[in-house]
Amino acid sequence: MATSLLEHISFPSDLRKIAREKLPLLATELRDFIIDVVSKKEGHLGASLGVVELTIALHYVFDTPQDLLVWDVGHQAYGHKILTGRKDVFHTNRQYDGISGFPKRSESVYDTFGTGHSSTAISAALGMAIASKLKGDDEKNHIAVIGDASIAAGMAFEGLNHAGVSDANLLVILNDNAIGIDPSVGALKDYLTSVKEGRNPKANNMIKSLNFDYSGPIDGHDFDALISELERLKKKKGPKFLHIITTKGKGMALAEEHQVKYHAPGKFDKETGEILAKPEENLPPKFQDVFGLTVLELARQNLKIIGITPAMPTGSSLKFMMDEMPERAIDVGIAEQHAVTLSAGMATQGMTVFCNIYSTFLQRAYDQVIHDVALQDLPVIFCLDRAGLVGEDGATHHGVFDIAYLRCIPNMIVYSPLNEVELRNMLYTASLGLNHPIAIRYPRGRGVIVDWQKSFEEIEIGKAKRLRKGNRVAVLTNGFIGNNVIEALGNIDNSGKFSHCDFAFVKPLDEQVLHDIFTSHEAVITVEDGVVAGGFGSGVLEFASTHGYCLPVKNIGLPDQFIEHGTVSQLQQLVGLDVKSLEFIFGNY
Repeated sequence: MATSLLEHISFPSDLRKIAREKLPLLATELRDFIIDVVSKKEGHLGASLGVVELTIALHYVFDTPQDLLVWDVGHQAYGHKILTGRKDVFHTNRQYDGISGFPKRSESVYDTFGTGHSSTAISAALGMAIASKLKGDDEKNHIAVIGDASIAAGMAFEGLNHAGVSDANLLVILNDNAIGIDPSVGALKDYLTSVKEGRNPKANNMIKSLNFDYSGPIDGHDFDALISELERLKKKKGPKFLHIITTKGKGMALAEEHQVKYHAPGKFDKETGEILAKPEENLPPKFQDVFGLTVLELARQNLKIIGITPAMPTGSSLKFMMDEMPERAIDVGIAEQHAVTLSAGMATQGMTVFCNIYSTFLQRAYDQVIHDVALQDLPVIFCLDRAGLVGEDGATHHGVFDIAYLRCIPNMIVYSPLNEVELRNMLYTASLGLNHPIAIRYPRGRGVIVDWQKSFEEIEIGKAKRLRKGNRVAVLTNGFIGNNVIEALGNIDNSGKFSHCDFAFVKPLDEQVLHDIFTSHEAVITVEDGVVAGGFGSGVLEFASTHGYCLPVKNIGLPDQFIEHGTVSQLQQLVGLDVKSLEFIFGNY
């Protein structure tokens, strides 16, 4: 029986002992290992399959971890993790108490930089290279691996622009597969396509003009070509740029054919590749689909409605609108700053702009939200998908800071729906025209109402809803987490002790209801699925302080720390937002 190569590799030092001609066999084994684990445990598939040869070649040629390797975004780094000491625990990938799905400095010395968001690798690796030079370590190599979708972002160009006028020992590897999560878009994508197809003999001048030693494009699945070029570049000093062509999902037919679907396919049959569909009969919809279908419905009636997303048409479900009216639904690529200011520009011309950005990614455009939208009081409608705890993607992706970083901005309305019907109605209300910008934040996953496509009702801005009337303790909630409170109070409160109010609007707060609560109850509890520091509860405390109320107020939300990965239910238990934890807290009042 043939001995597996992979079973004898724990670290790159083991890999470098393998004969070069055996590397294709190792690549097959590494792909099979990734497919086997991800088919059972879920995770990001296509990106890592596409860079198996590159991963092996990099660790084979370079002296990692002394040579510093940065993987942009990070969901292409599964092979890297397996070859750098985490093969035996790879089955815990993205699970609670397991390894992270992204590179993480505290996890391994081989993870030189934490990368969960895109387009950061060039700047990080350049910073490392400049630091090495200042320390007199001129022999160390610094490598940034970035995809063609990520290199189109502004920050990547900022890094290239700086690197080109430095003498830093930096190698940028462009992993060009014409797709991020969805297909890559924009003029740069067309430019790179012309390079690959040989239609532009001067195409590499773009990179050369930035003072990089450009080489390629070469086949990123050809070990001979990869290793030969990496060996050459390893000996050359200064900024270098290697353009490689790969296929996302390489080695698994269905993943190659359906690259969007197999980016993160869930569980699937490892032999056939068939995705194991979950039964969806009579289930509540995903919030993203409520957004996508509702905006499409509204856009059919209102020609001024525009949809914008930075590279997330499928994840945001704006694709429904893109498929039917592509001229009015725009994917701008991985460019959150541009998406926000583009929306602002359209709003100045009377367009009704729904700018859909994941909560965690709006952080990347904070200045534009303040300077280009709020300062000018432009009525851009920000739809913040994946607000709150998102689960297995972990600390880089939890949308838990948005309440805190938005409620401090003048002119901004901040709204979190309790359920799908409320989201639908708020989208409708915003489409009628608002005097200020609004952020509508809603969670990842499914809601609680199956029959959600009801007739539209306009929502009054800034009004709270009384869901339960009591006489001693008032529980104030914001958004979808209120459903946990509804269940918890239903389980323990038979005496009418507790009131429950849904403060969907964090800003403006319903001060009339707050005055009533603080004058008619003995204690107040606030519950939110964001950070306590500066969040919804802080707003309630500010109100109490301003008006001289002295009731005890308990804020329940996320602590002042980054929350790791795990299922949403596991993480809610960890931070005390699950039903049982809330029952215990309420039971002590």
